[in-house]
Amino acid sequence: MSESILRTKAKEFARNIVFLCRIMKQYKVESALINQLLRSGTSVGANIHEAQYAQGTKDFISKFEIALKECNESEYWLELLYEVDSITKDDFDKFQKDCIELRRMLVSSVKKLKDKQ
Repeated sequence: MSESILRTKAKEFARNIVFLCRIMKQYKVESALINQLLRSGTSVGANIHEAQYAQGTKDFISKFEIALKECNESEYWLELLYEVDSITKDDFDKFQKDCIELRRMLVSSVKKLKDKQ
């Protein structure tokens, strides 16, 4: 499977989440929050990547829907981290924009796949 825009963006998002979490760890942000964001933020791309070897269309859709949920969860943790002054407004805005973009791409993909069924 060739690299898709969605896979590339999800991997870039995961990479940026890892870097953000490293910085927050240096500033002694609550480790439980860092771990939650790290888990959900990297899971988006992992599920998209895993869909490549799905066992049929239903499994493929399921992986994308899980990625969508993880993207939404990541946005929640980012909002919370911003509200407790653990990330800057600029970082929050950038990551929220990325979440919205990924979510739109995932929703569009799932909708197209479901319409084909």
